Amino acid sequence: MTSWQEDLLDVLDQAQSEHEVFRRIEFAARSLGFDYCAYGLRVPLPLSNPRTILLNNYPVEWQERYARQGYVQIDPTVQHGCRKNTPLVWTDEVFAQAQGFWEDARSFGLRFGWAKACIDGGGVRGMLTLARSGEALTAQEVDHNEMKMRWLAHMAHVVLSRIFTTRQAEQMQPNLTAREIEVLKWTADGKTSADISSLLDVSENTVNFHVKNAVFKLQTTNKTAATVRAAMLGLLG
Repeated sequence: MTSWQEDLLDVLDQAQSEHEVFRRIEFAARSLGFDYCAYGLRVPLPLSNPRTILLNNYPVEWQERYARQGYVQIDPTVQHGCRKNTPLVWTDEVFAQAQGFWEDARSFGLRFGWAKACIDGGGVRGMLTLARSGEALTAQEVDHNEMKMRWLAHMAHVVLSRIFTTRQAEQMQPNLTAREIEVLKWTADGKTSADISSLLDVSENTVNFHVKNAVFKLQTTNKTAATVRAAMLGLLG
């Protein structure tokens, strides 16, 4: 096992900073022959407007232009990552419907690349991109290194999704009681307040009291939204 792989495994259970993790990813990318790397991660809350976190070492001018032009809306690699988890090698065909974007990216040295998306059980989706400006990415190189690149994509997702979802849960600080969690679990299974009352051998008013408290603590407006948010935050597992 190479040093960068051991390095990432060491940091897996300890890192508290996304910047610390990304530095390790940068080192791994260079070891694999890439000048640049990027990780985009979408946290699924709020559901109506999921938060997206972007980490990359692209040229600053390109980062600014990408944001200013709203390129995330037309970037074919992002569109691929939102739909599929299969690896994607950059080609002219991939960018055929976004020629202006493709020409712009290459003008900043982003000429050859590879991307791989991952999604976990909590609905957090992320995508690792490795890119460079020098030699083309050959089929032989991809065949030789793809397992390592896939491993890197998965490890990056495991660590970064943990950091961001844990932080999000801590920021909300719902502090649900064991009974509130139990009621939400049954609600998630489609049980009504009357059903839960019978299952837990308590009054329906008591069930509704726990639901009301959970709705308030989770900063939602009804029990459906509270149940979804609790599940997304990993509180019902």
